[in-house]
Amino acid sequence: MKHLSFYLDFISPYAYLAFHALPESLMGLSYSVTYKPVFLGALLKHNAMLGPAEVPPKRAWVYRQVQWQAQQQGLTLDMPALHPFNPLPLLRLAVAMQAQGHPNRYVCETLFRHVWEGGQDAADPARFAALMEQLSPPRATDNNEAKAQLKSHADDAIALGVFGVPAIAVDGKVFWGLDSLPMLRSYLDGDSWFTDEHWNGVTTLPSGIPLAGG
Repeated sequence: MKHLSFYLDFISPYAYLAFHALPESLMGLSYSVTYKPVFLGALLKHNAMLGPAEVPPKRAWVYRQVQWQAQQQGLTLDMPALHPFNPLPLLRLAVAMQAQGHPNRYVCETLFRHVWEGGQDAADPARFAALMEQLSPPRATDNNEAKAQLKSHADDAIALGVFGVPAIAVDGKVFWGLDSLPMLRSYLDGDSWFTDEHWNGVTTLPSGIPLAGG
């Protein structure tokens, strides 16, 4: 059985879509999943990247595309009243639900629905209070332990080369984005393409433009 680490941030519509698409994409396979909330902003900062919603034309395109993709999946996706927003309270709530900071699927689904169903303000304090009452986390969401676990998830992700969400890590390989799910399926099916030559060979390809930090 393969074990998958699913890195997600509830602010990401693509993470929402991939979360719902994963079971069907991997139907028939034996695997387990650990959900690891990460602060997307930390990944973007580490890699000196702008978020999709920080580039106005890209922001408009992303919002169009994810609503179309949700319709294709038969999934409800209502844009929240404000986006982007500060996802840290939701992320800390997620990690507070389990001793190692790994929320189960029900918790993740509840938090995704809070953001992506109904078109309401995902950061509204009254709605967050209702979430707290519904989920009843066994630990405080704003203590140092929850904050440290959330940072640890981001540090682990960065060490693996994760630069955005959704990202799924398995056997040291990282599959990024909703559209990588067929590729992940192929790998788990044992496709012989996934050799070091193909997977790692691209890292030695010279660049004609100096890379940041290079």
